[in-house]
Amino acid sequence: MINREEYLDELIRWKDKDLIKVVTGIRRCGKSTLFDLFIDYLKTSGVKSNQIIHINLEDADYDFKDYKELYHFINDKIVSEDNFYVFLDEVQNVPGFQRAVDSLYIKKNVDVYITGSNAYILSGELATLLSGRYIEIKMLPLSFKEYVSAFDNNNYQQLFLDYMRNGGMPGNINILKSNVNDLDKYLDGIFSTIVYKDIMARNNITDKLLLESVIKYIFDSIGSPISIKKISDTLTSKGISTSNHTVENYITALLESFLVYKAERFDVKGKNLLARDYKYYVVDSGLRSYLLGKKADSDMGHILENIVYLELLRRGYKVYVGKVDDLEVDFVAENRDGLRYYQVALTVRDEKVLERELRSLQKTGDHYPKTLLTLDMDLETDYDGIRKVNVVDWLLSDE
Repeated sequence: MINREEYLDELIRWKDKDLIKVVTGIRRCGKSTLFDLFIDYLKTSGVKSNQIIHINLEDADYDFKDYKELYHFINDKIVSEDNFYVFLDEVQNVPGFQRAVDSLYIKKNVDVYITGSNAYILSGELATLLSGRYIEIKMLPLSFKEYVSAFDNNNYQQLFLDYMRNGGMPGNINILKSNVNDLDKYLDGIFSTIVYKDIMARNNITDKLLLESVIKYIFDSIGSPISIKKISDTLTSKGISTSNHTVENYITALLESFLVYKAERFDVKGKNLLARDYKYYVVDSGLRSYLLGKKADSDMGHILENIVYLELLRRGYKVYVGKVDDLEVDFVAENRDGLRYYQVALTVRDEKVLERELRSLQKTGDHYPKTLLTLDMDLETDYDGIRKVNVVDWLLSDE
């Protein structure tokens, strides 16, 4: 079991705080395992087993017809004034789950933790009921640092090339150690479940061909500005009938399932968001490789960009695509300390490429930190305040 240390530390920090802890993320990214790790921590801290109630609501053993059955089942186990820790996996599977969660939350000796594989869990009634009373922990598949911790191998450059191709779904690790040829079967299972359970069933979508066509278009266009109209027109030209409205609804469903993420465009000089031609990134490069096949390897630059985007999210930033006059900064990362700028390139050994990648960072006109990330195996270099760093070193660092 890989120790998801950063997520575990976050749960520990929020332990016994008067908030519901909500762990969200794509299916099979490690949410249930995180609960197992935290439960182990609780037990080593002196919490008794009977004070821990852990229910996976995708397990057929727990077939609750509504929130009342769920609530009474748990409440019957709270038999003393001791602190109880309640863990509910995939809680959105129970109709009206919000009311059960709220009823448990108001008990003074109950600490509630829930997971969900769809943004629906924090929409509508739950958001209304629990406004200001929950903390969301956004979970992603394995970072590169977590990925390398699973292997007795310090050839980080080769491991990174494998990571670019295979992705970081936690279940990949045992397969890669035994029979890599089984990886596509495993990823097919994940992808199919996401499509059917988290997207089609949740959103009453019936046109599987159109949905998969939209997914493939976005997967094939990571890191490129795209519009709803462009997707709709392209699919229509291929004989797949659709409309702008339908494509927009499908993309919303993809975002809510955490299969893809949207990066808005940010005017660096005006310090405001721009309202068109977003970029989209996929939650895991392995899922992209599975769906696109050999075609997935044809755009390594954008795969690298995708990995950097996800890492910035892991590090707690809001991430935008920057616009500086007629140039683009790959990422503008924002947190409470301000902004950071990142440019991403496979290599800048060619002087013209180096000049091009530096130019947009140079034109930002401010003093926020600027970093150029590449796969070049060079020592860190400084270009008038712009750091050029090997991306593998950066991914393994604590910047």
